[in-house]
Amino acid sequence: MTKPVLNSMLLGTTDPERLKAWYRDGFHAEVDGYGNLDLGGFGLVIERRDDVAAKNAEPGRYIVNFAVEDIEVAAAHLRTLGVEWLVQPEDRGVGWFATLVDPDGNYVQLIQMKPEYYANK
Repeated sequence: MTKPVLNSMLLGTTDPERLKAWYRDGFHAEVDGYGNLDLGGFGLVIERRDDVAAKNAEPGRYIVNFAVEDIEVAAAHLRTLGVEWLVQPEDRGVGWFATLVDPDGNYVQLIQMKPEYYANK
């Protein structure tokens, strides 16, 4: 048996069109023929769910992470969209991190690791 490969994530929401547009516009996602978002080969499926609240009550339980080449460029683009920042880009030693909040209250991080991080792997 081959090892399973993580290739997508489902976000349940009460407003799928709003949430899908936020991720599409904020992260330049392509939309496939099923309406799912392709984020560099990782699928983000956003569906209406009746078993979730409009806002995430525990936003730190899971965090959607985006690896970026230039965190300041990515953050500047997101600022033009008026996103809500929890933490502006900051240097945390091994890399730069920023945390923002999507319209449903989920935490989303931008991560730009420093070259020495990859050198020490």
